[in-house]
Amino acid sequence: MRHGNSTGSTAKHRILLVDDHPIVRQGLAELINHEEDLSICGTAEDFHEALDKIEALHPNLVVADISLKRGNDGIELLKNLKARHPSMRVLMLSMHDETLYAMRALRAGACGYIMKEEATEKVLVAIRHVLKGETYLSAEMEKKLMRQLVGGHAVRTGSLVDDLSDRELQVFSLVGQGLSTRQIAKELHLSVKTVETHRAHIKEKLNLKSAVELVQHAVRWRDS
Repeated sequence: MRHGNSTGSTAKHRILLVDDHPIVRQGLAELINHEEDLSICGTAEDFHEALDKIEALHPNLVVADISLKRGNDGIELLKNLKARHPSMRVLMLSMHDETLYAMRALRAGACGYIMKEEATEKVLVAIRHVLKGETYLSAEMEKKLMRQLVGGHAVRTGSLVDDLSDRELQVFSLVGQGLSTRQIAKELHLSVKTVETHRAHIKEKLNLKSAVELVQHAVRWRDS
């Protein structure tokens, strides 16, 4: 059974927007609601609200930012969502480098990844690709993936940050925001010891000698 209003005899595809910036949500909602075949059935600004709205509204597609409030990021949302609703289609929308995040998102179950800086018509193109069961990536990212397939090498940014796990990258990002180990533990609902272990692994992978170097590196990375 399809949900949603109809235009003529065609039911609109229902889309849930997940983004912690009200202006972004409003802009995307206005863009999408102008389309005859698409409608916004709801919005959410964080991990827990998104999961609640998905259960209540049963959207055809979730468009989610990769950076969300309250610790859990879009990748964690995606993993939880796919575990509960394996067939749910998800398009990740982000301001972050797709070379670093797109493959992580696809591995976690996303059907596409688009940068926020892309023109608005590209967002609509991406949405329709994903709704048709296709995968959407930028032309540049598709070229990189093709080179990966031909050369047998993983797509990389050229930074050691590529070697971090999804959780380590999440901790690294929060370190770059100035959060302490205890604050990160609270944000991610982890023990302090677990966060300390993640920090130790990050330092090892990035060849950093001290906590001070870790913070400095994380801040520079966030600002780059």
